[in-house]
Amino acid sequence: MAMKPVLEVKGLTGGYSPRRPVLHDLSFEVGAGEMVGLIGLNGAGKSTAIKHILGLMQPHSGEIRISGHTLAENSEAYRSSLAYVPESPLLFDELTVEEHLALTGMAYNVDETLYRQRTESLLDEFYMTPKRSAFAAHLSKGMRQKVMIMNALLARPTLYVIDEPFLGLDPLGIRSLLDKLVEVTKEGSSVFMSSHILSTVESYCSRFIVLHQGAVVAQGTLQDVCEAAGMPRESRAGSLEEAFYRLVAGGGSNGAIG
Repeated sequence: MAMKPVLEVKGLTGGYSPRRPVLHDLSFEVGAGEMVGLIGLNGAGKSTAIKHILGLMQPHSGEIRISGHTLAENSEAYRSSLAYVPESPLLFDELTVEEHLALTGMAYNVDETLYRQRTESLLDEFYMTPKRSAFAAHLSKGMRQKVMIMNALLARPTLYVIDEPFLGLDPLGIRSLLDKLVEVTKEGSSVFMSSHILSTVESYCSRFIVLHQGAVVAQGTLQDVCEAAGMPRESRAGSLEEAFYRLVAGGGSNGAIG
Protein backbone atom coordinates (compact mmCIF):
# COMPACT_ATOMS: atom_id res chain seq x y z
CA MET A 1 0.00 0.00 0.00
CA ALA A 2 1.43 3.37 -1.04
CA MET A 3 2.33 5.80 1.74
CA LYS A 4 0.26 8.97 1.98
CA PRO A 5 2.09 12.18 1.02
CA VAL A 6 3.47 14.29 3.84
CA LEU A 7 2.25 17.49 2.17
CA GLU A 8 -0.86 17.54 -0.02
CA VAL A 9 -2.00 20.69 -1.78
CA LYS A 10 -5.21 20.25 -3.79
CA GLY A 11 -6.86 22.94 -5.91
CA LEU A 12 -5.41 25.79 -3.85
CA THR A 13 -6.62 29.21 -4.91
CA GLY A 14 -5.70 32.07 -2.62
CA GLY A 15 -4.13 35.43 -1.97
CA TYR A 16 -4.71 38.62 -0.06
CA SER A 17 -8.02 39.53 -1.72
CA PRO A 18 -10.77 37.14 -2.87
CA ARG A 19 -11.33 39.43 -5.85
CA ARG A 20 -7.73 39.14 -7.06
CA PRO A 21 -6.27 35.73 -6.19
CA VAL A 22 -2.50 35.34 -6.42
CA LEU A 23 -2.59 31.53 -6.61
CA HIS A 24 -4.68 29.67 -9.16
CA ASP A 25 -5.72 26.06 -8.56
CA LEU A 26 -2.36 24.74 -7.28
CA SER A 27 -2.08 20.98 -6.80
CA PHE A 28 1.09 19.13 -5.79
CA GLU A 29 2.45 16.69 -3.22
CA VAL A 30 5.64 16.08 -1.24
CA GLY A 31 6.30 12.50 -0.25
CA ALA A 32 8.11 11.07 2.77
CA GLY A 33 11.88 11.48 2.51
CA GLU A 34 11.61 13.76 -0.52
CA MET A 35 13.30 17.10 -1.13
CA VAL A 36 11.16 19.13 -3.53
CA GLY A 37 12.19 22.49 -4.96
CA LEU A 38 9.72 25.32 -5.55
CA ILE A 39 11.05 27.70 -8.19
CA GLY A 40 9.68 30.81 -9.89
CA LEU A 41 10.38 34.43 -10.69
CA ASN A 42 9.91 37.19 -8.14
CA GLY A 43 6.15 37.69 -7.77
CA ALA A 44 5.28 34.21 -9.04
CA GLY A 45 3.46 33.40 -5.80
CA LYS A 46 6.06 31.28 -4.00
CA SER A 47 5.92 33.15 -0.68
CA THR A 48 2.11 33.33 -0.86
CA ALA A 49 1.95 29.56 -1.36
CA ILE A 50 4.25 29.04 1.62
CA LYS A 51 2.11 31.33 3.80
CA HIS A 52 -0.95 29.26 2.96
CA ILE A 53 0.91 26.04 3.85
CA LEU A 54 2.00 27.57 7.17
CA GLY A 55 -1.60 28.49 7.94
CA LEU A 56 -0.88 32.23 7.91
CA MET A 57 -3.37 32.79 5.08
CA GLN A 58 -6.80 31.26 4.50
CA PRO A 59 -7.34 29.63 1.08
CA HIS A 60 -10.16 30.97 -1.05
CA SER A 61 -10.71 27.38 -2.14
CA GLY A 62 -8.87 24.08 -2.07
CA GLU A 63 -7.27 22.04 0.69
CA ILE A 64 -3.87 21.65 2.34
CA ARG A 65 -2.94 18.62 4.44
CA ILE A 66 0.23 17.88 6.38
CA SER A 67 0.61 14.30 7.61
CA GLY A 68 -3.04 13.77 6.73
CA HIS A 69 -4.34 16.71 8.82
CA THR A 70 -5.84 20.01 7.77
CA LEU A 71 -5.33 23.04 9.98
CA ALA A 72 -9.06 23.22 10.69
CA GLU A 73 -9.36 19.55 11.67
CA ASN A 74 -6.37 19.37 14.01
CA SER A 75 -4.32 22.54 14.36
CA GLU A 76 -1.92 21.07 16.94
CA ALA A 77 -1.04 18.02 14.83
CA TYR A 78 -0.78 20.18 11.70
CA ARG A 79 1.56 22.76 13.22
CA SER A 80 3.72 20.28 15.14
CA SER A 81 4.39 18.39 11.90
CA LEU A 82 6.28 21.25 10.31
CA ALA A 83 9.19 23.60 10.92
CA TYR A 84 9.73 26.80 8.95
CA VAL A 85 12.90 28.65 8.00
CA PRO A 86 12.00 32.08 6.59
CA GLU A 87 13.99 34.16 4.14
CA SER A 88 14.63 36.82 6.81
CA PRO A 89 15.55 35.51 10.27
CA LEU A 90 13.13 36.37 13.08
CA LEU A 91 14.62 36.06 16.55
CA PHE A 92 14.11 37.45 20.05
CA ASP A 93 16.92 39.99 20.52
CA GLU A 94 16.98 39.51 24.29
CA LEU A 95 17.49 35.70 24.09
CA THR A 96 20.80 33.94 23.53
CA VAL A 97 21.45 31.36 20.83
CA GLU A 98 21.15 28.56 23.38
CA GLU A 99 17.94 29.99 24.85
CA HIS A 100 16.36 29.98 21.38
CA LEU A 101 17.22 26.30 21.05
CA ALA A 102 15.83 25.57 24.52
CA LEU A 103 12.57 27.35 23.61
CA THR A 104 12.23 25.24 20.46
CA GLY A 105 12.99 22.07 22.40
CA MET A 106 10.15 22.82 24.80
CA ALA A 107 7.73 23.85 22.04
CA TYR A 108 8.28 20.60 20.13
CA ASN A 109 8.51 18.38 23.25
CA VAL A 110 12.03 17.19 22.41
CA ASP A 111 13.29 14.62 24.91
CA GLU A 112 15.92 16.13 27.23
CA THR A 113 18.67 13.69 26.24
CA LEU A 114 17.97 14.16 22.53
CA TYR A 115 17.83 17.91 23.06
CA ARG A 116 21.33 17.99 24.57
CA GLN A 117 22.75 15.74 21.85
CA ARG A 118 21.18 17.66 18.99
CA THR A 119 22.09 21.05 20.44
CA GLU A 120 25.77 20.21 20.81
CA SER A 121 25.87 18.64 17.36
CA LEU A 122 24.15 21.59 15.65
CA LEU A 123 26.27 24.20 17.39
CA ASP A 124 29.36 22.33 16.23
CA GLU A 125 28.18 21.68 12.66
CA PHE A 126 27.18 25.29 12.07
CA TYR A 127 30.32 26.68 13.79
CA MET A 128 28.21 28.44 16.41
CA THR A 129 29.62 26.93 19.63
CA PRO A 130 31.57 30.13 20.46
CA LYS A 131 28.32 32.09 20.05
CA ARG A 132 26.07 29.86 22.16
CA SER A 133 25.75 32.51 24.90
CA ALA A 134 25.55 35.50 22.54
CA PHE A 135 22.35 37.52 22.41
CA ALA A 136 20.55 37.47 19.07
CA ALA A 137 20.82 41.27 18.87
CA HIS A 138 24.60 40.92 18.64
CA LEU A 139 24.64 38.38 15.79
CA SER A 140 25.26 39.06 12.11
CA LYS A 141 22.46 38.32 9.63
CA GLY A 142 24.19 35.11 8.58
CA MET A 143 24.50 33.95 12.19
CA ARG A 144 20.85 34.82 12.85
CA GLN A 145 19.92 32.69 9.85
CA LYS A 146 21.98 29.82 11.25
CA VAL A 147 20.01 30.06 14.51
CA MET A 148 16.75 29.79 12.57
CA ILE A 149 18.06 26.75 10.71
CA MET A 150 19.36 25.08 13.86
CA ASN A 151 15.98 25.54 15.55
CA ALA A 152 14.22 23.84 12.65
CA LEU A 153 16.70 20.97 12.61
CA LEU A 154 16.47 20.55 16.38
CA ALA A 155 12.72 19.97 16.15
CA ARG A 156 13.03 17.10 13.62
CA PRO A 157 9.49 17.55 12.24
CA THR A 158 7.87 15.54 9.47
CA LEU A 159 8.08 18.49 7.06
CA TYR A 160 10.59 21.31 6.65
CA VAL A 161 9.34 24.39 4.80
CA ILE A 162 12.33 26.49 3.79
CA ASP A 163 12.17 29.83 1.99
CA GLU A 164 15.39 31.09 0.33
CA PRO A 165 17.60 29.55 3.05
CA PHE A 166 20.98 30.46 1.55
CA LEU A 167 20.70 34.25 1.75
CA GLY A 168 23.31 35.59 4.15
CA LEU A 169 24.95 32.22 4.79
CA ASP A 170 28.68 31.79 4.29
CA PRO A 171 29.93 28.83 2.18
CA LEU A 172 30.44 26.65 5.27
CA GLY A 173 26.93 27.44 6.47
CA ILE A 174 25.44 26.53 3.09
CA ARG A 175 27.33 23.24 3.04
CA SER A 176 26.30 22.42 6.61
CA LEU A 177 22.65 23.13 5.80
CA LEU A 178 22.64 21.01 2.65
CA ASP A 179 24.37 18.12 4.44
CA LYS A 180 21.77 18.23 7.21
CA LEU A 181 18.88 18.37 4.76
CA VAL A 182 20.19 15.27 3.03
CA GLU A 183 20.51 13.61 6.44
CA VAL A 184 16.95 14.39 7.55
CA THR A 185 15.45 13.16 4.26
CA LYS A 186 17.33 9.87 4.68
CA GLU A 187 15.69 9.63 8.11
CA GLY A 188 12.25 10.05 6.51
CA SER A 189 11.50 13.76 6.90
CA SER A 190 10.47 15.82 3.88
CA VAL A 191 11.82 19.15 2.64
CA PHE A 192 9.85 21.73 0.64
CA MET A 193 12.36 24.40 -0.37
CA SER A 194 12.01 27.63 -2.33
CA SER A 195 15.22 29.00 -3.83
CA HIS A 196 16.50 31.07 -6.73
CA ILE A 197 19.81 29.17 -6.79
CA LEU A 198 18.75 26.71 -9.46
CA SER A 199 22.05 24.83 -9.64
CA THR A 200 21.76 23.90 -5.95
CA VAL A 201 18.07 23.01 -6.26
CA GLU A 202 18.88 20.79 -9.26
CA SER A 203 21.69 19.01 -7.40
CA TYR A 204 19.77 18.27 -4.21
CA CYS A 205 16.07 18.02 -5.08
CA SER A 206 14.50 14.94 -6.65
CA ARG A 207 11.45 16.81 -7.98
CA PHE A 208 10.59 20.38 -8.87
CA ILE A 209 7.52 22.62 -8.98
CA VAL A 210 7.70 25.56 -11.39
CA LEU A 211 5.37 28.39 -10.43
CA HIS A 212 4.62 31.18 -12.88
CA GLN A 213 2.05 33.94 -12.46
CA GLY A 214 0.44 32.03 -9.62
CA ALA A 215 0.00 28.73 -11.47
CA VAL A 216 1.98 25.49 -11.66
CA VAL A 217 3.35 25.35 -15.21
CA ALA A 218 5.42 22.19 -14.67
CA GLN A 219 6.19 19.70 -11.94
CA GLY A 220 8.01 16.41 -11.57
CA THR A 221 11.52 15.18 -12.17
CA LEU A 222 14.05 17.13 -14.22
CA GLN A 223 13.04 15.07 -17.25
CA ASP A 224 9.38 15.94 -16.65
CA VAL A 225 10.16 19.65 -16.38
CA CYS A 226 12.31 19.55 -19.52
CA GLU A 227 9.47 17.82 -21.38
CA ALA A 228 6.97 20.45 -20.21
CA ALA A 229 9.40 23.13 -21.42
CA GLY A 230 9.36 21.62 -24.90
CA MET A 231 13.04 20.77 -24.91
CA PRO A 232 14.11 18.31 -27.64
CA ARG A 233 14.41 14.74 -26.39
CA GLU A 234 18.16 14.65 -27.01
CA SER A 235 18.69 17.70 -24.78
CA ARG A 236 16.41 16.75 -21.89
CA ALA A 237 19.37 15.86 -19.74
CA GLY A 238 20.06 19.60 -19.80
CA SER A 239 19.99 21.94 -16.86
CA LEU A 240 17.02 22.99 -14.79
CA GLU A 241 17.97 26.58 -15.55
CA GLU A 242 17.40 26.14 -19.29
CA ALA A 243 14.05 24.42 -18.77
CA PHE A 244 12.99 27.11 -16.29
CA TYR A 245 13.90 29.87 -18.73
CA ARG A 246 11.87 28.27 -21.49
CA LEU A 247 8.85 27.85 -19.21
CA VAL A 248 8.73 31.38 -17.81
CA ALA A 249 10.22 33.40 -20.67
CA GLY A 250 10.32 31.21 -23.75
CA GLY A 251 6.71 30.15 -24.13
CA GLY A 252 7.09 26.54 -23.01
CA SER A 253 4.13 24.23 -22.45
CA ASN A 254 1.76 25.08 -19.62
CA GLY A 255 0.80 21.48 -18.94
CA ALA A 256 1.73 20.28 -15.48
CA ILE A 257 3.58 17.00 -15.39
CA GLY A 258 2.69 14.72 -12.52
